[in-house]
Amino acid sequence: MIPDTFEYAAPTSLPEVFDLLHQREGEAKLLAGGQSLIPLMKFRLAAPALLVDLRKVPHLDVLQERDGSLVIGAMVRESRLDTSTLIRTRYPGIHDATAVVADPLVRNFATLGGNLAHADPANDHPAMMLALRAQVVADGPSGRRTLAIDDFLVDTLENALALDEVLTEIHVPRPATRSGSAYVKLERKVGDYAIAAVGAQLTLDGDTCTQAGIGLTNVGPKAIRAAAAETFLVGKPVTEEAIREAARLAGDAADPATDLRGPAEYKRAMVRTLTARALRQAFQRATGATGGGA
Repeated sequence: MIPDTFEYAAPTSLPEVFDLLHQREGEAKLLAGGQSLIPLMKFRLAAPALLVDLRKVPHLDVLQERDGSLVIGAMVRESRLDTSTLIRTRYPGIHDATAVVADPLVRNFATLGGNLAHADPANDHPAMMLALRAQVVADGPSGRRTLAIDDFLVDTLENALALDEVLTEIHVPRPATRSGSAYVKLERKVGDYAIAAVGAQLTLDGDTCTQAGIGLTNVGPKAIRAAAAETFLVGKPVTEEAIREAARLAGDAADPATDLRGPAEYKRAMVRTLTARALRQAFQRATGATGGGA
């Protein structure tokens, strides 16, 4: 398929981006990696009049720990996350999620910022960011604001950005001592969207959980926080019994639909299985029982 006609701009500053978005209010789309937007345009499911390419805008490729957080610029590509020692050793859940995004060719172009802004419940990063309690930084002509990832993800393919705002950074809290994270995905074939997937994060004091995060992929209209499962774990030793109960509660939080990837009840059962696996792996990483980092 061939996209409908469109104009293209490659601004070199955020103010230029804001001006373009304002001039073509509601008719412009931001282009980060383009790995979700371009296919939609080819099938004419999206037909923006203007594409605003962010590649030349400076300072959107930061990847560093700063002021108690991991700061990921909106234009940091998946391939960079995949090869980053910092991500692999200190934020293994993000590394897990990156490693199962599509295929290496897509990861060479796709960006974390674009992945989140697209707000597709089948994308891998939104659920992991829920588990890690990430925040999203949005810049616009009126200034900068920071949103919790829960508030940023509104609905299927809908985020909380205003028409003239740009997602510029993602902030992930720096993991405390004895923390671990993991992302576990079930897919029909390598690189496919998830039948279901789960991101998990645990912080421990001894073997007792002091913080838990659980995010669910592709089992609802947006990535889902399994809040009841998180609350259940906090203050308890992370035993196999506790993991199984948290997994049951996560399954209850899922809201899957029957489709070509399977019936709803099958997906709910897979959420329970994947949650248990993700929590076990996060616990192992938090306690140093595997080679993964915190």
